[in-house]
Amino acid sequence: MPIKAVLLTFLVVAGMMTAPPSPSRAAERVRIAVSNFNVTFLPAAVAAKKGYFRDEGLEAEVIRISAPIAVISLINGDLDFNMVFGSSVRAALRGLPVKVLASFIDALAFALIAQPGIKSVKELKGKTLGVSTFGSTSDVAARIMLRHYGVDPEKEIKIIGVGRDSALLAALKEKLIDVAVASPPADAQGKNMGFNILAKAYDVFRYPAIGLAATDKKIRERPDEVRKTLKALIRANRYMREDRAGAIQVLMEWARVDQESATAAYDGSAPVFNTADGNIPEDGLRLLIQQAKKELKITREVSLTEVWNPTVLREAQKELRINGR
Repeated sequence: MPIKAVLLTFLVVAGMMTAPPSPSRAAERVRIAVSNFNVTFLPAAVAAKKGYFRDEGLEAEVIRISAPIAVISLINGDLDFNMVFGSSVRAALRGLPVKVLASFIDALAFALIAQPGIKSVKELKGKTLGVSTFGSTSDVAARIMLRHYGVDPEKEIKIIGVGRDSALLAALKEKLIDVAVASPPADAQGKNMGFNILAKAYDVFRYPAIGLAATDKKIRERPDEVRKTLKALIRANRYMREDRAGAIQVLMEWARVDQESATAAYDGSAPVFNTADGNIPEDGLRLLIQQAKKELKITREVSLTEVWNPTVLREAQKELRINGR
C-alpha cells in the first residue's frame, strides 16, 4: 500500500518538526513514523527542533500514522523508520523482514487511577476497569499490573474499552468505571480530581515501548543512514534527560498543549526515558516477545535475534563515545 494512498486518512505531517537540510551539503531525506504527537515520541521532536538530524546531514520528516499502516508502509519502502516498538516486534514475529534497533522509552508510564474509595489494587476484584481499546498497550500494562498484585484480569475484573485518556477520566467522574489505566498527564489530572493512583507500570515491569525499527533491507543497504538517525535520536534522548525546561518547551510546541499539561506529561514520563544509550533492555524485550507470541498464538521458541539487530546501534554508540550497557 503506497503511502500516498494513506495520506488522506491516516497521516499528518508535522511540518514544524521537519528538520531543514544543511546548506553545505545535500541532505538525506528520511521518513520516521510516530503514532501520536505527545511525550511518548518526544525524542523525534527534540532531534528535529534542536537540529540533531541536521547535524547528521538528514532531512527528517516525522509522520503521524497508525501503527498497522506504518508497518505496511515500512515494508513497502514508503517509510524509512517506525518508532512504535510493539508493532515492529509483532511484524518480525509474523515473519516480516523488520528489526528493532534501539529503545528510547524503556518502560511504560501507565497508571491505575481509581475511585476515591479504592485504596489498593487488591480491592479491584469484582470491579470494572476502563482501557483505551482491547489489546492496546494500556490494556497489556493493566493486565500485567493486576497480575503482579494478585488480581486475575481474566476472571476477577471486568475490562471495557472506553477510548482516549480524556474519555477515561470522564468515565471515572461519572462513575461508569471503577478504575482506569492511563498515561501522563492523565495521572496528574486524575489525582487533582480526587482519584487515587494505585500503581504505576514502571514500578512493576520493564517494557520497551518506543524506539526505532527498520527493514532488513534498509539496515543492509543503508547502514550509514540508520546510524545517523540513531545518533540523532540518542542525542535527543540525552537532551530530554538533561534539560527539563527545554524538553517541556519542545513538548508544548510538538503536542500543542499548555505549559501545565506539558510539565505534567514530562514529569510523569521522565522515569521511563532511556538512559541515553539507546540499548534495549533484554528483560523487557523478552516480556514483549512473550506477550506478542500469546497474541499471535505462536508456541515455538523465539530468539532475540529474530526481532532485534544491535549492530548499527553499537556503531552509533562508538561514534558518540558511549559505552553501551
